[in-house]
Amino acid sequence: MAKKAENNSNVLYLYSSDDRMAIIQRKSLAVEVATQLQEQILKGDFVLNQQLPVEQKLMDRFGVGRSTIREAVKILVNSGYVRVLQGVGTFIEDNPGMNETMPQRLKRADSVEVEEVRRVLEMKISEKAALNRTGNDISKMEYFLDKKAKAAETNSPGEYIDAHIEFYRVLADASRNVLLTELFKTFTKQLKSTLLNRYQDTGVFDESSDLYYKLLDSIIRQDPSRAWYWSGKITGQTP
Repeated sequence: MAKKAENNSNVLYLYSSDDRMAIIQRKSLAVEVATQLQEQILKGDFVLNQQLPVEQKLMDRFGVGRSTIREAVKILVNSGYVRVLQGVGTFIEDNPGMNETMPQRLKRADSVEVEEVRRVLEMKISEKAALNRTGNDISKMEYFLDKKAKAAETNSPGEYIDAHIEFYRVLADASRNVLLTELFKTFTKQLKSTLLNRYQDTGVFDESSDLYYKLLDSIIRQDPSRAWYWSGKITGQTP
């Protein structure tokens, strides 16, 4: 294969395309191994200060080489999950998961937690959208409410939930609050899974269908207090 030269600190390195592919593959495997170990730590398969299995056992468990295991451990160290004591071993850190990303945390959340966060987010997003929405935002909201109605008529819960999430995604964008928008977008994957598991048909949504149009009307009128109220009615947070 053709060689490519790289000059770094006056040292010449030659890499073939095969060499680079091997490096990329090893890096990808290391991330995969680190991710699996991280999930096991978060699930409690390893307890505080417990020593991880030695390199050879980890190599056998994951079917990878020594360099991959070492790279995976380095990733875990940098993420705060483990610490390495030279000549002794690798141990679970005092605060495992302190650098856990939001998507990773959401994977561990139960449906009750997801539902509670959904209610709070949707109410705040609705309030802010009423203050900052544009005519284009309103058109998108109307479009997704129509999609929700059609999905309800055909009893298509998957399509209904997709339209519901997109409706609130538009509200999030209309809030003009970047953090709210990013938080909701991060939340949507787990939210969809939770809603699909909870609702097997669209009949349960019939009683709240009119409330969404009242919510939309309050947003059109740029009335944040009413938007908050109707969003709370939808989620059961206001009497």
